[in-house]
Amino acid sequence: MMAVMDRVFDRMEWPLLTERLLIRPAEWEDAETTWPFRRLPEVNNWITRAAVDHDEYVDLFRRPSSLDLTLVIERDLQVIGDLMLHVNDPWSQVEVREQAVGTQAELGWTLDPAHSGRGYATEAVEALITACFEQLELRRITAECFAENTASWRLMERLGMRREAHTRKDSLHRSGEWKDGLLYAILREEWQQR
Repeated sequence: MMAVMDRVFDRMEWPLLTERLLIRPAEWEDAETTWPFRRLPEVNNWITRAAVDHDEYVDLFRRPSSLDLTLVIERDLQVIGDLMLHVNDPWSQVEVREQAVGTQAELGWTLDPAHSGRGYATEAVEALITACFEQLELRRITAECFAENTASWRLMERLGMRREAHTRKDSLHRSGEWKDGLLYAILREEWQQR
């Protein structure tokens, strides 16, 4: 998996620039710049893995399974968030499996709450989706969240992503509660037509 992600990132032009933001692959040092907002309760309530302390976070962040999927969002040379880009294979029948390899991606995002409400997350995710379709020539992008994570699913809808699934109590939250989940997706042709 690590070699595949290295090739994927190598096929992209960095940094991605928007009107206000710079997006680039994460580096080891970004463990320190992302920790201050990733440790906040309002952030780690929604993320997949919440570290217990700084040392555990740095260790997890720097593992290839994490670092090779992570991009950081900068505004005025300050890291204000991060993105996940996981290129993967959709389900396919065996006879056509090779044609399906690496044709879709799952995205994720986290924004420092000190910078929320200004459209930065939407701007960053929009730039990443565009790069996935234009540079990587992917055919489909997906994203998932807890149904209670209103900010995330509203962002997906603002970008024209389609809600494809609302699952009932299929996701176990670290609180011990089973929660509903949402799956959104968009196809390249839909992105180009919006």
